[in-house]
Amino acid sequence: MSVNQSIIFKNVTVAGSGVLGYQIAFQTAFHGFNVIVYDINDEVLEKAKQKFDTLSAAFTTDLKATPEQLADTEKRLHYSSDLADAVKDADLLIEAVPENPAIKNDFYTKLAAVAPEKTIFATNTSTLLPSQFAAVTGRPEKFVALHFANEIWKHNTAEIMRHEGTKQEVFDALIAFAKQIGMVALPLQKEQPGYIVNSLLVPLLSAAMELWAKGVADIETIDKTWKVATGAPVGPFAILDVVGITTAYNINKIAADATQDPIKLQIVEKLKTDYIDKNKLGVATGEGFYKY
Repeated sequence: MSVNQSIIFKNVTVAGSGVLGYQIAFQTAFHGFNVIVYDINDEVLEKAKQKFDTLSAAFTTDLKATPEQLADTEKRLHYSSDLADAVKDADLLIEAVPENPAIKNDFYTKLAAVAPEKTIFATNTSTLLPSQFAAVTGRPEKFVALHFANEIWKHNTAEIMRHEGTKQEVFDALIAFAKQIGMVALPLQKEQPGYIVNSLLVPLLSAAMELWAKGVADIETIDKTWKVATGAPVGPFAILDVVGITTAYNINKIAADATQDPIKLQIVEKLKTDYIDKNKLGVATGEGFYKY
């Protein structure tokens, strides 16, 4: 695949330091890019810095990263809660804000007003389409989706999805960038809700939650069934703990609000009452459907 070399990324801004945002920032810095992590306030950014210590340990164990590599990674990571400052030199901005259309629209409206003309925007949305936000970015031809799986240093897929207005050279540049940061680049030639991974995964997770909400079986039995019957290493509820229960809640709430389906409404209520309200958000908080 030919890549237009006129687009070169050196400075990358990652907006959002949640479950995937901080992993994307660390992975990108680890592979030699200057990275600014943007989030809404300094308190949130301080929490992100603490999570980088955990990632350093994981990179040491899983990738045999050396202390020198990790020290260099840390030097390439910078932080800002001022959006204009965070993007002033950005060649690429990767958006990883919450999976909520209103929040993303608000973010892109503010971003479009302050980002340099050169900056390419990429959304890490897992279920929404780039065409939903292309107009509000103010640069639809420089807008693409770049989706990562959780624990990206191990599950190193990067799905690059264009919309009808994305320039070919931008699409090609994102494919090249994904490879440069150690990912397996997976180009999608047209929009697909859920890309490839989630088109396969979300129906599984949804079916598991429906079985749970209906009282057909408990969480442990559902997971055991999937593991024994298919040879999978983990079951759907263990996967949900890694994904993050807040993300599962947001995705299901969008579907519940749109359809008013009683089972989906019940799932949303159970996730909120039994887990989110109790700060049982999955692996990130040490407890979700399981304890860690």
